[in-house]
Amino acid sequence: MEEMYHFTRRNRPCDREPTQSGPGNSISMRFSWNEIRTRAAAFAEEFKNDKYERGEAQTFYNEFFEIFGVTRRRLATFEERVKLLGDKRGRIDLFWKGVLLVEAKSEGENLVKAKKQALDYFPGLKERELPRWVLVCDFQNFELYDLDGEQMPVIFKLADLPKFVEAFGFILGREKITFKDQDPVNIDAAELMGELHDALEESGYTGNDLERFLVRLLFCLFADDASIFEPRGLLLELLQQRTSEDGSDTGQWLTTLFEVLNTPEKNRQKNLDEDLAKFPHVNGELFKDRLRTPQFDSRMREKLIEAAEFSWQAVSPAIFGSLFQSVMDKEERREQGAHYTNEKNILKIIQPLILDDLRTEFSQIRSLKGRDRNHRLVSFWKKLGELKFLDPACGCGNFLILAYRELRELEIDVLKSLLDDRALPMTGESRVQQLLARTGSRNLSVIDVNQFFGIEIGEFPARIAEVAMWMMDHIMNNRISLAFGEVYVRIPLQKSPQIVVGNALDMDWGSLLAPRAGTFVFGNPPFRGHQYRTKSQQADMARIWGREGQVNRLDYVTCWFKKAVEYGARDKHIKIGLVATNSITQGEQCGILWPRIFASGASLFFAHRTFQWNSEARGKAAVHCVIAGISWRDSGKKVIFEYDHPRGEPHASEVSRINGYLIEGPQYAVPARSQPSLGMLRMNKGSQPTDGARLKTLEGSYVTFSNLILEEQDREELLAQDPNAEKWLRPYVGGDELISGKWRWCLWLRDADPGELRQSAPIQERLDRVRSGRLKSPTESVRAFAKYPTLFTQDRQPSEPYLAIPEVSSESREYIPIDILQPNVIASNKLQIIVGAPIYYFGILTSAMHMAWMRAVAGRLESRYSYAPAVYNSFPWPQMSDAKKADIEVCSQAVMDARAKFSHLSLDDLYDPDSMPPILRAAHDTLDREVDGLYRRGKFRFERERVEHLFGLYERIRVAQTVLDFDPSPGTRKRSKRPNE
Repeated sequence: MEEMYHFTRRNRPCDREPTQSGPGNSISMRFSWNEIRTRAAAFAEEFKNDKYERGEAQTFYNEFFEIFGVTRRRLATFEERVKLLGDKRGRIDLFWKGVLLVEAKSEGENLVKAKKQALDYFPGLKERELPRWVLVCDFQNFELYDLDGEQMPVIFKLADLPKFVEAFGFILGREKITFKDQDPVNIDAAELMGELHDALEESGYTGNDLERFLVRLLFCLFADDASIFEPRGLLLELLQQRTSEDGSDTGQWLTTLFEVLNTPEKNRQKNLDEDLAKFPHVNGELFKDRLRTPQFDSRMREKLIEAAEFSWQAVSPAIFGSLFQSVMDKEERREQGAHYTNEKNILKIIQPLILDDLRTEFSQIRSLKGRDRNHRLVSFWKKLGELKFLDPACGCGNFLILAYRELRELEIDVLKSLLDDRALPMTGESRVQQLLARTGSRNLSVIDVNQFFGIEIGEFPARIAEVAMWMMDHIMNNRISLAFGEVYVRIPLQKSPQIVVGNALDMDWGSLLAPRAGTFVFGNPPFRGHQYRTKSQQADMARIWGREGQVNRLDYVTCWFKKAVEYGARDKHIKIGLVATNSITQGEQCGILWPRIFASGASLFFAHRTFQWNSEARGKAAVHCVIAGISWRDSGKKVIFEYDHPRGEPHASEVSRINGYLIEGPQYAVPARSQPSLGMLRMNKGSQPTDGARLKTLEGSYVTFSNLILEEQDREELLAQDPNAEKWLRPYVGGDELISGKWRWCLWLRDADPGELRQSAPIQERLDRVRSGRLKSPTESVRAFAKYPTLFTQDRQPSEPYLAIPEVSSESREYIPIDILQPNVIASNKLQIIVGAPIYYFGILTSAMHMAWMRAVAGRLESRYSYAPAVYNSFPWPQMSDAKKADIEVCSQAVMDARAKFSHLSLDDLYDPDSMPPILRAAHDTLDREVDGLYRRGKFRFERERVEHLFGLYERIRVAQTVLDFDPSPGTRKRSKRPNE
């Protein structure tokens, strides 16, 4: 049965009436704001002539709390002793730990000094005791400071208390909470739950019982602080006053409490302990099954009381994912690919996917005139209660929780517009009651948690998601009460979020939520590169993608994309918004994934290009992500969010279409071309030694020794044994060595005298190991090279200077560190090289234009750039006259000269994005502008614009080359011969 909305009116201040209730509903003991204002006026009248006297101060504050229907002694104490700096001690006039500190003064005293005196108490308080609010007062003047907020202090006279009484809503747990990224309160809450979990686990209370116990306890802690339990602090009082100090009976008290919370008041035993009988019936099946009773000791009891003293109402339920991760095993977190997401990033999906269109529609309706406005507002309000939301990898429900909060916030705005309707008749009923009667609604809120669906593979996070949704529901009920001056609660719980436990990739989502218009699918599926998948994840990939083609190269997250698109295609009014690693919009994955997605008729209607996705969990993860918004119905408006820096704020651009690279334009799949553009020099890998010998240790493991490649210590040992070997040693550089500056050495024996080599015992030992190692290779060509132990198996070493590009480099750098090396430096197979490249090649390839192309089309090794010749071969080079080439050469040399000023630093140091020398950055900026000018006159604002421009050129070059290569003779093709073929 649906709960009904009721409003309780009391006749005069300090009267107490029993709780009223109706079918499926119970009404809180708290007063409406209208009643509280009435009581505040009576209080102000009673004390209007009073001045500060120590004996009267306690009466004053006792009566002040009674304005809100709250007994002061349940919350706060008088004359709390506290240690000041030095050896001094002081007394706090009134202290509510973690919430409020009051400094009382005589009338006319300086309240600024009073505030300073109040703050002087802080060093003597424990961290958890520090109050959020400080009140200084001389009976007739009030100054209230919110130490966590950004608002100005609330300052008023006693006579004006009715006007400002809502500033004290925190007494009822009804203040408006401001959510911030990385709020220390949230992180402290996570640590508290982690400590409690660890203490219980160490005691032997483990497994499913521990997880469910913590979920129940989490709800109770929040309920006790947010006035779901009335009076506030009921649980804390029970723990402090009724449980033994040694903790021996704490578990039994909690077990009994959970049973009480699961039992309607009318069904409880008549002789139930009176302290337990005060707790309400919660329902929602949260406390349905009996758990094994945990055994506490004194230390564990203290941890529990510390958690109960914490200010839980200041914690966003969206942070409970962090609470979950703070108690998860770190290895398990890595295996599941879980990444808790902070609120700011979640809203990057929710706003463009859900809220923007709803807010626009609401704004259009609100601007209407006449009767149609009210009718349309009511229809829109009821529409909000019909929307459905599915997170198929919901974890602890962070996306669902925040979507619920934002939808309820929108509903409050709609209700305000409806209540502003002057057509409502003036009767004895409140305007809220009139509205409900007029619309035929039984509830002030038509939005409820059962509109929200989730799939989660873990039992514990699924239950956390349910509890967090109920908590957010209570917070929003408080906000709606505050907005309209009438108490609205939904206790006992009647409806539940629809969270199922299972593998989302092995179930039909339609069996949980039938596809229909008004459904939104969103979330943050697990991230897992193809080389790191577990066996079960490999099975998921095969089940979702099959085994044909290159689909196994896709990241694990793409399984959710395919499932979501298949689900949405069953009703093309559905909209989808998913987070993924940026690798699915780059390199080979882009060409594999997006043609398959678009084949369903779907398109991207918003996208966030690469940004840093942060976690608020212990041992937090930060990865580079993208967001893709997918729909089937063309709304016309498409938006790309671009970031100047992965940790920065986005710029929004409206575009006509969005492709899989998250740029404006048609869908591209850049082929892995094996040849460079016509007239361009070839790029190759460096030389490969294949010189390892695999030896078994005494412990039974294997160690591979390099023999032609030497570390600095190996070089010194060799020269100590045979000084003549120095003639055969050459610097040996791969990508890591080029960037770090820690070069290795190699034995370069291509032209060595065999007679001299035979006279060197240490060289012969190394050559014997090379021969032996190659003979054991599974590769036939390597075994064949066992006859040539003095040679690299692949020798591409040039006889002239060459351009060197690391095969793998960090994604955090703006530029891949490229260099020009001399022929005496041996390039390893971890370098890409261009032999005899003029210096303008260096300028073009190290420019922002080429870096933008590389980031779009290169593959990834983990998250690092993996540069291959295909990136170079497909790059659209600009048209350049000899004069322009000379200009680029000048700018390129300026970059090299700037580097030379810091010859003592490595390229890693020079290209650190946070500490790049200004002179080097300026040289790169000049080079970038010069190269940009080769492509177009106008400035490129974002990297995306560069990529869009390059793809446009690529498409024109590709079409032109197709025409050039085409021979009209039937069945023939021809291609112009390129240099180096």
